[in-house]
Amino acid sequence: MLKLASMQARTVTIAARFNGPSNSGNGGYTCGLLAEEIDGPSEATLRVPPPLETPLQLVRESDAVRLMHGEVLIAEARPVAFDLKPPPAPSLAQAEAARARYRGLLNHRYPTCFVCGPGRPAHDGLDIFTGPIEGHDVVASVWIPPPDLAGDDGRLSPLFIHAALDCPSYWALPRAGEIMGLLARLTSSIDAECPQIGEPLIVAAWPLGSDGRKHRGASALYGADGRVIARSEALWIEPRAN
Repeated sequence: MLKLASMQARTVTIAARFNGPSNSGNGGYTCGLLAEEIDGPSEATLRVPPPLETPLQLVRESDAVRLMHGEVLIAEARPVAFDLKPPPAPSLAQAEAARARYRGLLNHRYPTCFVCGPGRPAHDGLDIFTGPIEGHDVVASVWIPPPDLAGDDGRLSPLFIHAALDCPSYWALPRAGEIMGLLARLTSSIDAECPQIGEPLIVAAWPLGSDGRKHRGASALYGADGRVIARSEALWIEPRAN
């Protein structure tokens, strides 16, 4: 529980479309809601599963932003310094070939996940299916954002950039598909102008290491010309076995 005073707040609702597990909000999308309130790189931490179709309060207090359900803290974010340096982008051809090797096509715990679930109707989710690139410790996919993801300026909304950076870092983990991973923290930065709707993009991710039940991965969004548009580092927690 968390009680806040002297705050600015607005109400937001995570639509059922933007789920991760079937009964809660996608972690990257939720982190993006908070990151939109912060200038520059942000670190967002998820505390409990975000409820769907439920009015939530997005609260600003000093340099922190919190997502609340009544007095329950759902997630919080704050500005951070972030020096992650992504590797060179795979080519479009490499990313397209890797997409066909996506492990989640055969084994997916959350097949209706908004970002990476193969069990949704076509184009209802992001359809980011990052598979391994042969000879590299990287997974990748081509991604072409559809029109319904546009912001007010007609370009891809930053909210969906944060979502796109989420799940690929799980699929980069050595035991992805074998272990259950829940997003605990997403540090992210959008470093270039948001891309045009319909522009072919490359999403790539790579592992950073594991310590017991804690697993770290990173991801980046590139233009077809190899420019870095956005980057992130994620902490995934493997739940304790019952």
